[in-house]
Amino acid sequence: MAKRKRLTPARLDYLKASSEVRSVSPDRNPAPIAQMAGEAAATAALQEVSQALQNARADRRMIELLPLAEIDGHHLVRDRLEQNEEEMGALVASLRLRGQQMPVEVVALPTPVGGCSYGLISGWRRLTALRRLFKETGDSEFEHIRAMVITPDTAQDAYLAMVEENEIRVNLSHYERARIAVQAMKEGVYPTQKAALQGLFGNAARSKRSKIGSFIALVESFDAALWFPSAISEKLGLALVREMGRDPGFADSLKERLCKTPRESAEAEMQILSLALEGPQDRTDPKPPMPRRLRSPGPSATPGEQIVTSVSEGIELRFTPGQCRIELVGEAVSDRLAEALQDWLQSR
Repeated sequence: MAKRKRLTPARLDYLKASSEVRSVSPDRNPAPIAQMAGEAAATAALQEVSQALQNARADRRMIELLPLAEIDGHHLVRDRLEQNEEEMGALVASLRLRGQQMPVEVVALPTPVGGCSYGLISGWRRLTALRRLFKETGDSEFEHIRAMVITPDTAQDAYLAMVEENEIRVNLSHYERARIAVQAMKEGVYPTQKAALQGLFGNAARSKRSKIGSFIALVESFDAALWFPSAISEKLGLALVREMGRDPGFADSLKERLCKTPRESAEAEMQILSLALEGPQDRTDPKPPMPRRLRSPGPSATPGEQIVTSVSEGIELRFTPGQCRIELVGEAVSDRLAEALQDWLQSR
């Protein structure tokens, strides 16, 4: 039988000895061509990484961690007038437990404003909740916010991004929608009311845009006098707008009433608005005469005969039975009347 050879323990200094042997060779500087090739490769790699980061930011694929103190939450006029305390409490609890799941959108400001280098585009509720958490806890975990730095092509794109996010996440009231349209027009983002409605709410149904357009009259007349405007329902708001069109002095009298009446809740303010529609107790204006109803064309009606009726002051209705045609003519015919008529027909 062959005799087994006993194995010796591994040498721990083997690798060290090998490196020492290799180091005996004299130092040599790399060839100039090799050095230039290495520097060129490093520069190209750096440029590629920089371009990839720029593309990721431009395509909204890059999320950055920004200090809360550097975010200007008032960069745009916000469309949300009020925050529901219950909903905000739920958001704060979620952020405390799970952290921020969805980034906000900001734009880099060309010139810092009040120490802020970024302006908020969308995500006002998340920014507010994180600031509240940081103030309550002082925890550095809540001192920063995840954000995507975007570059809107125009101010219209910035406003649209804000509106679209709130339409998806937290539904806005008609008053809030109308208010952001008014503010966008005041800042010159849109030249006309029609352009503002189409630009901000282009994906909404035409009837919805029409109602938002009606609420614009409320915003322009009562924005400074209302304390809980987002509580105005669609029905109440449209009724107020109709009364403003019917009575030129209605808006001034209602604003005076609002200024003189204390309001501690949205319900109290809605009651004031509802009572205003019933009219002042001392109104002495005679009631307008009831409009005459159209007579049904009898068998003796001649083809093409037109029946003309005065339906209200400044509006005349012309009905041609043989042609299935109805016309409204008069000084009181307006775009607002056309929109109200359209809404009425669609609700039938």
